[in-house]
Amino acid sequence: MLRLLAHFFSVVFHPLLIVTYMLVILLLVNPYMFGVNGLTGGKKLVLLIFLSTFVIPAFAVFMMKALDMIDSLQMKTKAERIGPYIVTGIFYMWLFQNILNNPEIPSAYKSFVLGATIGLFVAFFFNLFTKVSMHALGMGGLLGMIIITSLLFSYDSFVFSIGPFGVMEMSMNALLMLVILLCGIVGTSRLLLNAHILQDLYSGFIIGLSTQFLALWIMF
Repeated sequence: MLRLLAHFFSVVFHPLLIVTYMLVILLLVNPYMFGVNGLTGGKKLVLLIFLSTFVIPAFAVFMMKALDMIDSLQMKTKAERIGPYIVTGIFYMWLFQNILNNPEIPSAYKSFVLGATIGLFVAFFFNLFTKVSMHALGMGGLLGMIIITSLLFSYDSFVFSIGPFGVMEMSMNALLMLVILLCGIVGTSRLLLNAHILQDLYSGFIIGLSTQFLALWIMF
């Protein structure tokens, strides 16, 4: 049962999904930055980001597996990760270049995408010497994004729809606590699956968190 839950959280919080989650959260917390009134108004942008940062890179990795360039989709060794790192990094750089001069995309989100891109290449460098957890890197980046948003780009709370149950108000502090909890759950899941050791998780988390603040310094 625990391993099943570990697989679930590993899939739901796959590192390639984090940039999309960042956009969804920012649209929920402060949609006015995008010139819309809520998440619904940003659906096309969410789809574009999802395709650019998840679907296309994931397809590229599947093709690498089909061509026997990597042994498994889990990429258990450092050597297997080199190709997917490069391919994913190219798509992330392409995305950042395309949104950089787009006035409809707020600088806050551009900074978060830049942070994710820098984190990816820093992880690629460290991967030459040691194995870095990309799940931990993604969650560290997400936590960094929440901290920065809470301090600079949000109000004390935000409201979102929960379908037939109406709307719910959540404070930024509650969101921060939730993401910290999820960081712990995802990290524990990777340990339960024997995918990483603690050193891999710590290094990934620190890289993901710190590169978000580095990107903020660069952009602002």
